[in-house]
Amino acid sequence: MSSVFIIAEAGVNHNGDYGLAFELVDSAVSAGADAIKFQTFISEDVVTKSANKAVYQESTTSSSETQFDMIKKLELPYEWHFDLLRYCNKKGIKFLSTAFDKKSLDFLVDEIKIDVIKIPSGEITNAPFLLECAKKGKNLIVSTGMADMHEIEQALGIIAFGLLNNLNLKDKYSMSDFEQAYHSLEGKKILQTNVTLLHCTTEYPAPIEDINLNAMASMRNTFGVDIGYSDHSKGITVPIVATALGATIIEKHFTIDKNLLGPDHKASLDPKELENMINEIRLVEKMMGNGLKIPMLSEINNKNVARRSLVATKKIIKGEIFTVDNLTAKRPGEGISPMLYWEYLGKKSNNNYQPDDLISSDK
Repeated sequence: MSSVFIIAEAGVNHNGDYGLAFELVDSAVSAGADAIKFQTFISEDVVTKSANKAVYQESTTSSSETQFDMIKKLELPYEWHFDLLRYCNKKGIKFLSTAFDKKSLDFLVDEIKIDVIKIPSGEITNAPFLLECAKKGKNLIVSTGMADMHEIEQALGIIAFGLLNNLNLKDKYSMSDFEQAYHSLEGKKILQTNVTLLHCTTEYPAPIEDINLNAMASMRNTFGVDIGYSDHSKGITVPIVATALGATIIEKHFTIDKNLLGPDHKASLDPKELENMINEIRLVEKMMGNGLKIPMLSEINNKNVARRSLVATKKIIKGEIFTVDNLTAKRPGEGISPMLYWEYLGKKSNNNYQPDDLISSDK
């Protein structure tokens, strides 16, 4: 199998602290991640000032603040992106960030020059934003938390339409335009080339009984695109299993310290856990092999030890007929395969044999 692309999701776990953002990069590099991903947004363009927080956010942040108050403190200033990008390039790790609004999307693509756009689960029904993302003509990673198959198909239709028509777009569209793009041969092809869907359960932490990893196969079979997994469960077991089930991308939140204040720290891995997860995923990759069922080099020498050969059960005189009474199969497997047992029954022996002698070829 090809190497799984592992994204260490820093998200907003920098807590608005410049130094902490760079510590997160160092931890992701040390753990062996392929990429580190932050989140880029302008709070005023994302949420109303009266919007409530999620239940899990209520327990990890100040109860007196709104969702707007919470995320405003967690914005990653645009100017920091350039420093983080340079630092990531120096450290040999890919810099990614998820845009949550059009201005941030334009900034990331046009100025930071990211070549992969990550669409978060909450935006999968945000049709105008999906179209803006697709118009950029980049590879897209689309999280599908909280979505059903119909919503995913609708999102893919918009994305296919945007990818196919990114140089020739008007101001008004209909769902039939997107549906037609999704079902077209060109649309299917461009989705297969440009899109990876991430299965996801949007709860922090996600209950094990709600993980539903079999949905990965359902999405792969239905939509014909690569499938990955964005994990919000406790520990590292689920992403490891997802790898064995064919995930091409694994995304996992991590933090420097789970005890820090902020919405996502408690549901994130610490640096050592992140490293352990990545090491286990790399082991799983080795375990998966190439899919061909052939004897492996490590087991070749055991064939003769474990398999059997045709053997005389009693003294056999040259010219005597092989029968069920004088012919059996025993180890080692250095002689004639028992697969030829019935071909030897009724034949005359060309040699003399003592009990437990391996039968030789009588050709």
